[in-house]
Parts: sequence; structure tokens; C-alpha cells
Amino acid sequence: MLKATDHAAPERRRFKGRVAVVTGASAGVGRATALALGREGARVGLIARNAQALEAVARQIRAAGGEALALPLDVADAAAVEAAAEQVESRFGPLDLWVNAAMVTVFSPVSELEPDEVRRVTEVTYLGSVHGVLAALRRMRRRGRGTIVQVGSALAFRGIPLQSPYCAAKHAIRGFVSSLRAELKHERSRIRLTEVHLPGVNTPQFGWARTKIPQQPRPVGQPCRPEVAADAILHAARHPNRDWWLGSATAQTVLGQAVAPALMDRIMAAKAWEGQFTGQPGEARPGNLFETVAEGHAVSGPFAAEAKGEAMLTEGPITRMAAVAAGALGFMLLGALLARR
Repeated sequence: MLKATDHAAPERRRFKGRVAVVTGASAGVGRATALALGREGARVGLIARNAQALEAVARQIRAAGGEALALPLDVADAAAVEAAAEQVESRFGPLDLWVNAAMVTVFSPVSELEPDEVRRVTEVTYLGSVHGVLAALRRMRRRGRGTIVQVGSALAFRGIPLQSPYCAAKHAIRGFVSSLRAELKHERSRIRLTEVHLPGVNTPQFGWARTKIPQQPRPVGQPCRPEVAADAILHAARHPNRDWWLGSATAQTVLGQAVAPALMDRIMAAKAWEGQFTGQPGEARPGNLFETVAEGHAVSGPFAAEAKGEAMLTEGPITRMAAVAAGALGFMLLGALLARR
């Protein structure tokens, strides 16, 4: 069980002096991850659109004993991401770790989406991750080492209603990462690539994401705290195995989709629509899709009272094998019972 922990413990200082970049660092999971790295004494490049919010994170990191460089930019701009990576190395030295956590979303039925909204979610959530990976690879290849952590989601395996552009972008990232992982293995590269797939997390996105439905959005099910997600990301960076799943809901979603996709369609239709709203009236809003918002940049969102402070973290391959073994055992037992009749 993974908990939001004290990063001052000696065994948790592996990133002391290491150079890292975190995208989406102004709020939510990205901010929590940047602060966790700062507590471990890392030198952190902070990427997001809001300069004021990044400077606030940078001050917190410096106060905790790390170093920080605020780099306000839009990850959809590949040239800007490349320039930021160069600035980080010029300031702090060779890049050790890159964490892709930037995202935007739209709460809307597909029938009400505009093409520019879909394009924008894709540019930030998918292409922003691609731009980060490319910038990191250009530098890590020079030294033949480094770690890239892609923050994924249970929604990279299973789409839900009302967030189709975001789900599509997360699916696309997983395909891109799979291709890159195969290439790195073919090259026998020492660059490590890992994904951390998250459940619902209590981040500020629910207070500022674009929504076209007159209700207040929320995570499906009980969310976890962003600090728990940050701990999972740092654990994955220390142990960059193929992929990690945080929370039982993530494992259930991934395995359920693999085993019974038609059943998952019915479950999503029945539960994931109303499950994304608080039941309280709200207003459709433009949100932070095209422009950063002035307020609300923080680690946690509006559901702190119910957010979990711990969650199960498992290796994806091990969980898959356990599920296959359990399924095989179930079939064997069923066969034995039928044979006795």
C-alpha cells in the first residue's frame, strides 16, 4: 500500500542533486511531484503555462532544500519545450529524469464538441507528452542514460463518457510509449521508460476544466490525494519497470476492459455519466483549455475531505499474470465440478 509519505527520510533521498523536469507543474499531480522531488533535494525544471504559479512552486522547492527553474510555456509548442530542456541543462547540468504530467480536458458529450476543442486536448495531452519525450531523448541519448516517466490513467485503457478527447489522447500516449519502448529495447539502450496509470485524483482540474454540462464535475468514485500519485511517480522513477497501476480501481478498469469489454460498455453507460458530477448545479465554462486561469493553482482540488491518503501500487505485468492465473484456476475448478456431475 502506497501512502503520501515523508520524503525527508534518508532512503528517500535518491534524487538529491539529480536534474529533473516536470510538465504540468503548476497544479495537481505535476505540482505534487515537483514538490516531492524538491523535498528530496532535486534540481527541478518546472513547465506549465502560468508563470506566477510556477514561481510559487519554485519558492516552495527552494525552501525545502531543492533547486528550481520556472519555465512558463505551453507544452503544445514543441520548440518551446525543446528550448526549456536546453535551459534546464544549461542551469543545472545533464538531465536525469523527465516526468510528463501536463493535461487538459473537456467535460462534454461527443455531439457537443467542437473540432478546435478536440484538437486542443490532443495538442496538450498527447502531443505535449510526445514533445517532452523527444526533448528528453535528445539529451539522454548523448549519455546513454536517463529515465522518462509518463503519467497515464486508467482511461488510457478504457474510455468513459463525457471525456472522449482526453481518453483518446491517453490511449494515443500508450501506443506511442509502447513503440518507443520496443525501439529502446532493440537498441539495448540504458534509457528507462515507465508509465504510471492513475485512478481519479483530487486535483484542481474539476474546478477549472472546460465543461458544457450545467453540473459541477468530479472524479468517478473516491479519488486519491495528489501526493499519493506523486509518491507512485517517484517510486516508478526509482524502479522504472514497464508500467505501474495505482489504486484498485485502475486494476479493475484495466483488467475488466481486457476480459469483458462489452460488459464494461454497459457499466460505463450506467455509472460513469452521473458518476462524473456532484449533483450540484453549475455553469458551463470556458475553463483552462486555451488559456491559463488566474486562480486555483494548488496541489489539491475541491474533494479533499473524501480523498484517500493511500492506494495500492502494483506492477502492471504482475497484476496481469495474477489475473490470468486466477482466471485459469477458476476455469479448472469449474471444469472439475462439471466433471464430477
